[in-house]
Amino acid sequence: MPTAPGPARRPPARKRFGQHFLEAAWVSKLVARIGPAPGELFLEIGAGAGQLTLPLAAAGAEVVAVELDRRLAARLQAIVPASVRVVAADVLDQDLARLVAEPRAGRPDRPARVAGNLPYNVSTPILRRLLETQRRHACFQDATLMLQREVADRVVGQPGARAYGPLAILTQVAAQAERVLALPPGAFRPPPRVRSAVVALRFRPSPVPIGDRMLFERVVRSLFSQRRKTVLNAFSPLARSVSPRPPRELLERAGLAPDRRPATLDLAELARLADTLAPPPR
Repeated sequence: MPTAPGPARRPPARKRFGQHFLEAAWVSKLVARIGPAPGELFLEIGAGAGQLTLPLAAAGAEVVAVELDRRLAARLQAIVPASVRVVAADVLDQDLARLVAEPRAGRPDRPARVAGNLPYNVSTPILRRLLETQRRHACFQDATLMLQREVADRVVGQPGARAYGPLAILTQVAAQAERVLALPPGAFRPPPRVRSAVVALRFRPSPVPIGDRMLFERVVRSLFSQRRKTVLNAFSPLARSVSPRPPRELLERAGLAPDRRPATLDLAELARLADTLAPPPR
């Protein structure tokens, strides 16, 4: 059984990379929540000084650790075991499916798990990249991600909530999302000016059928760009550009009252509304 490594030595944080290193006690809580097991494969985003990388490897997991800061990546490469591959790169420039493809070779039933302390200034683009990669390749089992609390709220938002919007909806299409841990600024060194939370995503097929994914996303973005309006007023510009039918008729076909607000629509209702814009089958 691998022995747990000592804590990774924490280098000075670099402000331009938005670096905030998690304290050891909170690392232990995060690792316990992840529950790594021997033989599992992890894609770690924002490996930093290895506070999470080393415990994952000590549990017997393989890790592909992506770190933007080349200084940190070089230091990490010098201390990790052979089961860890360090990638010094911007994760947004990487083909995530390809990063985990080689370790999965010959094991197509071995979906990767994702973990990371996401840089708060680019956490939303990274989340969108994960969701898009999962949609195209179905290569991930789950993801445990440290986020700014406001972003976490937007990921787990439910209909009617202030934080409910496109990010929550697109997440619901691909995964079951749950906030599992809240962290104060003092959990990090240096302390950030914001509070943080850990969100767990368990990937699964969409719970409702999505006919045309691109059309569905257009409907969602159109509605929530005007979320204070009624559904009829928010939906009408897109509807008139796509369908010859009047917007009110399309809402009736979807079974939606025109005076509702976009933020009250659940995933199934949004999918029905998008389907009304799809061209009839030939």
